[in-house]
Amino acid sequence: MTITSLDQLDPNGSYTYADYLLWQFTERVELLRGKIRRMAAPSVKHQQISIRFSRLLANALWQTPCQVFAAPFDVRLTRMRNDKEVKTVVQPDLCVICDPSKLDERGCNGAPDLIIEILSPGNSRTEMRDKFDLYQEAGVLEYWIVSPIEKAVQVFQLNEQGRFIGLPPVVEGDILTTPVVPNLEVDVTEVFLD
Repeated sequence: MTITSLDQLDPNGSYTYADYLLWQFTERVELLRGKIRRMAAPSVKHQQISIRFSRLLANALWQTPCQVFAAPFDVRLTRMRNDKEVKTVVQPDLCVICDPSKLDERGCNGAPDLIIEILSPGNSRTEMRDKFDLYQEAGVLEYWIVSPIEKAVQVFQLNEQGRFIGLPPVVEGDILTTPVVPNLEVDVTEVFLD
């Protein structure tokens, strides 16, 4: 059966990446442990912040093996090759991938090195709890949660035990750096300009 509307799916059902690939509707969704999560259309402010980070990352990654990708871009957090076994497909606002073997024609198959999520009204619980857990379990080296309202970036780095460690918030006036992209320096004030 062809699925052309999100309403045709059971909101309490469990789905796989194989199912996801067959859907032919325009709504943006992610799969978190097999459950459908609708994605809201990003605001102008969200897009401005995303473009600024994209530009800075692309410039810092020039002539390195790492690449930056912006949503919509499918990230299958596990390295399974059987689409029927993949239960989690996310579309981070931005991600940096340094291992080219994780890239295929459909996106990323495995954990990106860096994921950036920009909070929008109504999605902070998902970003803060559900995705935090998923990204930690998958082995994402660094996860940034960007709050446009607070004009702050919360940085989580994966430690040797595979757990995220939160660093002090990076706020306006600070310079944001990361070991994932050694030559990146982000003036946080400029990212949040109106």
